[in-house]
Parts: sequence; C-alpha cells; structure tokens
Amino acid sequence: MVLLFQGSLYGPPKMFKGAVDGPHGVYHLALTVKGLLDAGYAVLAPEAHAEGSTFWDTNVPPYSIAWSTAPDHDFMLSLFDSITAGSFGPLDASRMYATGISSGGYMTSRMAVSYQGKFRALAIHSASYATCSGPICILPDALPADHPPTLFLHGKADLVVPVGTMEKYNARLVTEGKETRVVVEPGVGHDWLAAGPEEVVGWFDAHP
Repeated sequence: MVLLFQGSLYGPPKMFKGAVDGPHGVYHLALTVKGLLDAGYAVLAPEAHAEGSTFWDTNVPPYSIAWSTAPDHDFMLSLFDSITAGSFGPLDASRMYATGISSGGYMTSRMAVSYQGKFRALAIHSASYATCSGPICILPDALPADHPPTLFLHGKADLVVPVGTMEKYNARLVTEGKETRVVVEPGVGHDWLAAGPEEVVGWFDAHP
C-alpha cells in the first residue's frame, strides 16, 4: 500500500481542468499512480490542508521542531488507525510505502523521521529532509537508524527546491550506510519526472 503526498503546486484536481497534461509534470504523476495500481498496490492520496491547496505541516514552524503538536501528526495517527481497522479495505499495514512531491516530498521524509519502522521504502520527489524548506536545509546530527531505502527524483533546473538540498540529504544517508538511488533529469524544473512511473514502481517492487 502506497501513501501519495501531493505538493501544494498540484492542488485539487480542478486545477487541471481543460489542460492536456497539466502543469508540473502532473501527467507523469498520473502515470505513476496508474503504474502502482497496475502493479497491485493500493494508493491512498491524503490531502494537505484546504483540500490540498496549501502545505503539509512537516517543515512549517513550530511543527517542524515540535511535530507531536502538529495537526498533520494527529491526522497521520488517525490514518494509520483507519488502515489497521480496514476502513480502506483489506490493506496490509505491515507493507507500506510513501511517495510525494514538493511539500508532499518533505512529508514523505517525515514518514521516516517520525513513524519509524512503518515504511518499507520511500520515493522523495523534488524535496529533501522533512524539516527543510526550499533552499534552506539543515540536517540533524543523525538520521533515524532504520531510515527506509530512499529513491530521490529531482529536476536539475529546479529553482523552488534546489537539487543541492536533495544531494545533501542523500549524501548523509549514504554516509550512514542507508540504501538510496538518485535520478536527476537535466533541464527539468519543479516537476514530476517522466522517469517517475518506472522508477517509483521499480523501487517499491525491489523492497517487498
């Protein structure tokens, strides 16, 4: 089962009415969801505040340093309880994955930081560590010992979340002996990569 955290630039579906493929690579996002479903994954796409048109709390002060007080933390606990209770059908709560872009990518990292042991693998798109924000990225002294294997996807020309912030996070994970994979596409900005569908499905399949 995959949790898909969208970023605020993606917003609610009505944003894309009339567009052939939508902005920010949303067509490739749709193909990623299709690929996951075709591969047998259930996909849950929880929305950030205001029907997905704002940000997740993960890197917003004061919640970035006091996550237990964040509304999104309460939301995640409720979501985990609902999964276990079977509210979304017969899902395997012991086999969870997470992916997301932009604010949703930071929220994907939050799954490793604050819900240790729950996720088999992560795919972080156009984002970095849970508490980073855009070009501002300070990592803690140590990352979680059980940080899940992590795939990073990023546009080389991303001006919203500079690729260097992702590379900093990845380098720390590698230094601490964690499994990672990095996919960077030249000339691409703050968009879901065309490689996303194949890469995300393949990464999750490789970590059953």
